[in-house]
Formats: sequence, C-alpha cells, structure tokens
Amino acid sequence: MALSASDLPAIYSLLTNSMSGDESVRKPAEAALAQCEARPGFCSCLMEIISAKDLASQVDVRLLASVCFKNSINRYWRNRRDSSGISNEEKVHLRHKLLSHLREENYQIALTLAVLISKIARIDYPKEWPDLFSVLGQQLQSADVLSSHRIFLILFRTLKELSTKRLPAGQRTFAEISSHLFDYSWQLWQCDVQTILHGFTTITQNFTSNAQEQQQEELYLICERWLLCLKIIRQLVISGFASDKKSVQEVRPVKEVSPVLLNAIQSFLPYYSSFQKGHPKFWEFIKRACIKLMKVLIVIQETHPFSFSDKSVLPVVMLFCLNKIKDPEPDVISFEPFFIQCMVLVKCVLECKEYKRSLIGRVIEENGATLEQMKKNISNAVNGVLTSLLPSERIIHLCNVLIRRYFVLTPNDLEAWYQNPELFHHEQDMVQWTEKLRPCAEALYIVLFHNHTELLGPVVVSILQEAMNGCPTSVTELTPGLLLKDAAYGAAAYVYYELSNYLSFKDWFNGALSLDLSNDHPNMRIIHRKVALILGQWVSEIKDDTKRPVYCALIKLLQDKDLSVGLAACRSLCLHIEDANFSEKEFTDLLPICWDSCFKLVEEVQEFDSKVQILNLVSILIEHVTEVLPFANKLVPFFQKVWEDSFGESLLQIQLLIALKNFVVALGYQSPVCYDVLLPILQKGIDINSPDELNLLEDSMLLWEATLCHAPSIVPQLYAYFPCLVEIMERSFDHLEVGINIIDDYIILGGMEFLSTHASNVAKLLDLIVGNVNDSGLLSTLPVIDTLIQCFPMEVPPLISSTLRKLMVVCLSGGDDYEPSKTTVKASSAAIFARILVMNTNFLAQLAAESSLLQLLQNSGVSIGENVLLGLIDVWLDKVDNVSSVQRKAYGLALSIILKLRLPQILEKLDQILSVCTSVILGSNDDISEEESSGDNTISSRAHGADTIPSRELRRRQIKFSDPINQLSLEASVRENLQTCAALYGESFNAAISSMHPAAFAQLKQALKMP
Repeated sequence: MALSASDLPAIYSLLTNSMSGDESVRKPAEAALAQCEARPGFCSCLMEIISAKDLASQVDVRLLASVCFKNSINRYWRNRRDSSGISNEEKVHLRHKLLSHLREENYQIALTLAVLISKIARIDYPKEWPDLFSVLGQQLQSADVLSSHRIFLILFRTLKELSTKRLPAGQRTFAEISSHLFDYSWQLWQCDVQTILHGFTTITQNFTSNAQEQQQEELYLICERWLLCLKIIRQLVISGFASDKKSVQEVRPVKEVSPVLLNAIQSFLPYYSSFQKGHPKFWEFIKRACIKLMKVLIVIQETHPFSFSDKSVLPVVMLFCLNKIKDPEPDVISFEPFFIQCMVLVKCVLECKEYKRSLIGRVIEENGATLEQMKKNISNAVNGVLTSLLPSERIIHLCNVLIRRYFVLTPNDLEAWYQNPELFHHEQDMVQWTEKLRPCAEALYIVLFHNHTELLGPVVVSILQEAMNGCPTSVTELTPGLLLKDAAYGAAAYVYYELSNYLSFKDWFNGALSLDLSNDHPNMRIIHRKVALILGQWVSEIKDDTKRPVYCALIKLLQDKDLSVGLAACRSLCLHIEDANFSEKEFTDLLPICWDSCFKLVEEVQEFDSKVQILNLVSILIEHVTEVLPFANKLVPFFQKVWEDSFGESLLQIQLLIALKNFVVALGYQSPVCYDVLLPILQKGIDINSPDELNLLEDSMLLWEATLCHAPSIVPQLYAYFPCLVEIMERSFDHLEVGINIIDDYIILGGMEFLSTHASNVAKLLDLIVGNVNDSGLLSTLPVIDTLIQCFPMEVPPLISSTLRKLMVVCLSGGDDYEPSKTTVKASSAAIFARILVMNTNFLAQLAAESSLLQLLQNSGVSIGENVLLGLIDVWLDKVDNVSSVQRKAYGLALSIILKLRLPQILEKLDQILSVCTSVILGSNDDISEEESSGDNTISSRAHGADTIPSRELRRRQIKFSDPINQLSLEASVRENLQTCAALYGESFNAAISSMHPAAFAQLKQALKMP
C-alpha cells in the first residue's frame, strides 16, 4: 500500500526512534523503516521531512532521512523484477522537489542530497531528466552565495558520476555537457578568484577588526564554492575532451586554463605566511587551494600532454616549479606539500613518454604527415623547450639542490629517529613517494639522473667524494658534513646501476664504507643505515672477491643496537640471498650468527611490519641455504614464539606459513621434528570456520601439500585433517590444483590404510569435482583417479561409480574436434576406462549395462548406439594418437581384451583394432624404455643411493613399476585373445581377417612374431 502525506508523522516518528539509545526502541523502528522503503511514496515522505521548514532545526532526523532516501534510490530507482520500485509519477515529483530545495543550510545534508541527485542523473540523464543542467543553470543566475555553493556541489557530484560512464554514448553526452558548461564555470571561477583576492586584501588591512566577521563568513563560503568550481573545471577538461595522446588534436581549454591556474597559485602563495597565525581558516584554504591547483595542472599534463606542451603553458609552468624547488621564498619554505606537487609535475614532464624523442622515420602519405610524424614534431619541439629550460648547468644545479637540500635529514627527522628508530625506519622505507618531501625529491632525482646519466654521473661522484673528504670516519658529531655524507650516500645508492660506470664499488667498499663501519659511535648510526642501504642496492655490482666481506658487514649491521640500522640490514640481506649470484659457500659459516641475530632482533622489535620483515629474511634463508637441519632446534621454538605473537595479524601469519613451508621443504624427510609446532598451525589454517580463513587458507594449503610431500609417513593428525579438504572443495574450487596434489600425496603415502579410513570422503571429493570444473581442472584430476584405480583396482571402481558415470558421458560426448583441451580430457578419460577393463573387466561390463548410466547418457544428449562398450572402442581407436605411451598401451590392452568378449560387432572393426594394437606393439617399446630411463635418472639425481631414497619417492616408484599396464605383454595378450576370438566366431573371424590389407596383416605378423 502506498504511503501518503498522512503517513508523515509515522515516518518521522520511526526516524526519531531509529536514533534512540534504547535498543528496544531502536530495533523495531529500524525494522519498520526497512519494510517501508519498498512501499510507493516512501521517498516522497522522506523528501518532505528533509525540506520541511518547521523541521530545519531537527538536523539529525533530516540527515537520517536523507541517508535513507539515498539508500532507497540505490535500491529501487531502477526497475527491478523483484519489486515494483518507484513509479514514474513519483520519480517526476522527486526530481522536481530535489531541484527546488537547493538552499540547504546543513552541509552534510546538502552533500547527501548532491550525491543522491548524481545517482539519479547517472540513470535518468539525459532521457528522463533532460532539463537537469538547464534548471541548475537558471537557478545560478539569481542564487545567493549559499545557494550557488550548493548548486556547484550538485554539479560537481553529478559530473563526477557521469564522467565514469565508459560506453561511447555516455562519453558523447559528457562531452556535450562540457561544451555547454565549461565557459560559464570558467568565467565564474575567474570572477571568484578576483573576489577572493580582494577579500584577502581587505582582511590583511583590517587585521584586528571584528566588524568584518560577517563578510569573512561569506568570503569563506565563496572560497569553498571556488574550490568546487575548480573541481568541476578539472572534471570538464579531463573527461569532457578526448585525450590528445592518440589524436594529437589540440584541447583548447588546456591553453586557456593552465596559465590562469598558475597565476592563481602565484597570487595565493603570498598569503600563506600572512594568514598562518591570525586566520587559521583562510590559511587552511590557501594550502588546499595551492595544492589543488598544482594537482589540476599535473592531471592536465598527464591527460593532454601535447596541448600542455604549448609555449604558453609548459615553459612557464616548468620554470615556476623549478624556481620553487631551487629557490623557495623564506615565507613558504615550510609549505612542504606544495613543494611535493612542484616536484611531481617536474618529474611527470621529465619522464613523459610523449615528450621523448621518437626514433621513427618520416613517413609521408598523400595528405601529409601521419599522426606519428606529428607526435615526433611535437616531441622534438618539447625537447627544445626542455633543453632551454634545463641547460647543463641548470641540470647540475638542480641535482645539487636535490641532494644537498632535500636529501639531508632535518632536525625533525633526527628527533623522530631518536624517539622511535623502528617507526622511523618504516616511515622512510614504506611511505609513498608522493606523500613526503624527501622521497619525492629522491624520485625526481632518479628520473633526472636517468635522463642525464653522462652529465650527472661525474657530478654525483664529485659530491660523494666531497662529502667523504669533508666528513672523515673519525667525525662523530652531528655536523652538516655528516648529514651531507648521509645524503650523498643515498644519492649513490638510488642510481647504482648507472653510477657503476663512474664508481668502483670494490674500491669504495674497501675504503670509505669499511672505515665507516669500523666506527661504532652512536651518531654513526646515520651513516651505518645508509651503508646498509648501499650494500643492498649495489648487490648486482658486488663481485666474488667482495661478497664475503659484504656478507660480514651486513651481519654486523644486523646486530646494530639501533633498530633502524638492523632492519635496513635485514632488508639488504634478503636482496643478497635472493640474488642469482648468491654465494652459499661464502655465507655458510655466517649462518649461526645470522640466525641468532634474527632471533634476537625479533625479540627487540615492537612493530608488526618489523616482525614481517625479519620473518621474511628467515624464510628466504631457509629457502636458499642447504644446511637447515642443524638449526632446527632453534628455528622450531622461534616459529612457535612468532605464531603466539601473531594473533590477529594475518599478514604476519601468512609470512609464517610461507617460512614454515620453506622449512619443511628444507628438512625433507626429517620434517617430523617440527610437527609439534607445524600441525596445530596447519589445523587452524585449513579450518574454513576460522575467523582468519580468508587470509590464511591459500598459504595453509601450500603448507599442507609440502608437509605431505616431505613426510616419511602419515601421522594420525594428518589423517584426521583430510575431511577439511572436502569442506574446502565444497565451498569453492579456488585451490583445486593444490587440493588434487594433496589427495595424490595421501594416496601415495597412505595406501590402503588411507583408503579404508577415508573412502567415502575420497568418493565425495571426486564426485564433487568431476562435472563441476572446467577442462583444465578435470585434466589435473584425472591422474589421481588413474592412480587410485591402479593401486586399488577392485576396491575403487565401485566406490567412485558415480564419478565414472560422469566420465563416461565425457568420453562418449562429441564436440571436441576443434578444442584441444576437450580432446585431451576425452582421451585421458578413455584411458581410465581402458585401465578398468584391463584390471577389473567385470566391473566395466556391469557399469556399461547399468540403466542409470544409460539414462544419464540419454539426458546428456549422447547417442549410445547399440552398446556402451562399442562407443568406448570407437574412442580408443580414434584417440590413440592423443595420449601418452603408457595410455597407448592401456588402449592396446583394452582393445585386445575386447576380442575375447562376446561382442560380434567387433568383427566389423577387427582390422582397425589389430592395426592399433600393431602400432602400439611396434612403436611403444622405445617410448616406455625412454620414459623409464628418464624417471630413473630423475630419481637417482635426487638420491645418492638406494638407502637414501625417501619413502614417498620409493612408494611412487613401486607404484609405477608394479603397474599392470607396464607388466603385461601386449604382444602375448593380442596373440592369446585372437585365438579366443577365432574360436568364438569361426568363419566370421576368418572372413574379417582375410579382408585385412596385406601390408597391415604383414605388420601384425611381425608384431606378434608369427611365422
């Protein structure tokens, strides 16, 4: 039943009660509101409450009404099958009502309504709401400051929503909006700039007057409107015009807007210091405005680089930013976020690929230069501009400024380091380069050096030499020289690859760096931390004769009393151990002290990120060194302690699971020594009801697989975990491949004991997988089914009969002619049935005659002809060239057994059957012997004698060599079954044989060694 004006008091009461602190009042009200929102008229009632003048003071109720309104729009504005939604008549009323309530005084309600209007516009504009922008434009003509602010808030939110449409129609609509709205918005924005600047002048002249408060409030609202208008202009320029990267078509507003934006920055900046103390609200606006203006320039350059490269834009913007970076005014030197944006813009220009010189030749068509040639011409012009802006001396000067001013640690940095070295390390190591001034300067320096390596290589080496000479190793005071040395070391670390042509690492390490490390004064931690960074960054340039002393140096730094130094060394050690040229020989005797240092460091740190970093080093060590077992007695309690400390920290637990997996692999068949710690952790990780399951399951599955793979035998706890695999697979097949490997490991290791314990779970798993996964998943599953049948030929087929019926449908279905994956699945499935026929003939005969199978085939649209077995014969004959050598022999054995079954129809296919058997006999011996030889070599390469072959590998070899498919003689089987076939069919058999091609019959006699 529809709601009407008479229901307003009831809706208002429900809204009021929904905010009650009394749960007995709040819960029923929330439930009643939820039931009302689907009723026609609900949104209209909410709109009346929001816009009611007598409720203006009831801000909380109106705000809740606006939120409910927005949520209802999201759910019911579009027509839905499961509800009547909002009628067209009510939509018309709501759209009109929303545009008539623009002077909302409460900002939060106004913002919610603006978002709500944007959601409706995304659905209705332009078809159902064509006058949206024209009505807003008309309202702007006579609006006061508050109303105009709210209108621009709506415009911004709506344009932002519409700009996200990606279909061509939506983009054309937005381009049309931009063409109509841009000029007006741009003119208003420029007028507001003048109004704001005039107001700022008045404020500075009447600094102590209180008579201006009313005007200041209105001025601040104009400032906020101006910012909204700036965001609108940004949206129009960026999304309303196609990027010129492909078209190379000039985007007119870029040339018009960019210089004015820059002028606005220059006009606002002087007020940064003027407002800092007396007018904090306007000071905050100045900061927001200057940063936003710079960000708009940056995004314009990124979106329309060719238009931005105009001589009226790029040179003046670049020159402004370069001057601010090199010579900032004292009044704004503390405005770090602004300098960050200046550096970001310069960096974007320097690494812009559209501005790079093109290597293409000049290609002329009939109509003139191609787009590529036009791009090349612009790139060459931009290069000329950049060369004039950045001649060699300026580049060198900029490089010096970045290193000597921005790389140097500030007093605030040193204080933060002193207060919390660990936190300081992570802030320096993990902060985004666009968030802090020094990382941003470092990023700009790297791009600058990369672009001008030949010019700056000697310069950086010169600065480095100067810093080392100006601050000898004996200096321990926190002098400017020491801080410059730290900065120069950082500069050398960041561009190690290019700088290696100008600086010998060996000489540097054996000289200055080693001397620095010999000085243990507390203040030398600054240098020590940077040396740790250098040793990690320069890893690719460290040659064999220097590896050992570098390893020793990093171990010493890992033991440093300052946690920031130790953690830096920890990260660099990871880089060395993972390096392709890591020398385990040089590192082996350092392992004990390295382990102990890690264990000690993890006890000292408090931050979660620190523990993750140390655990990562431990994991990498385990993965890359050979001698792990001697340290197992220390690693096991270490893992136990980390696990106990990791409660609620999923990332740390994930890193621990990775480390444990590496530990198990390293221990090999000695891995049970860690089971006391490992198994409880594994049990928690594979429990899908665990709160952390979403984060831990993937790595827990990999640990489970590694544990089984390297287990000498299955302990009772591991047997007990198998049902968890069923629960995991029942929920999703995200971990199918690992799950299949786990099943395979249980079969190989557990044998009959495993099958007798978990037969029903195995059957359930396979039935769950087959028929519900794609071809790739099925291909990974079929080998497990084959292994099961090979190991337990009498027990397993009846157990998994449901799965086999589904595989029979796969075998006998068509549609695989043009899909290789389906062909492979079909051929491999047929090989399983060939194995069953060889090893359990009676079961396959029973299965083929089951009415349930026939019904399933019929329901699947499979034409079975006279007999299921005859369909299988056709598949074996057709797919014999699509399988492995062992599967080919299984096909041959199955076809030979078919000869002795009472199937008269086989006489029609006798020549084909014998032809396949002949080719298998004559062609498979070499393949099988080669495969066996390869398998022997693989196994023998991992084990140095029969006594050391692990039980799992031994079991796998035993299964392989005891496979009846390998043991049986196809030649003898064909010979024997041909005799049986001849006895069964007499003259019919002789007629079929005599119809064979003489060459084929000769090959058959050769294969069977018949006279």
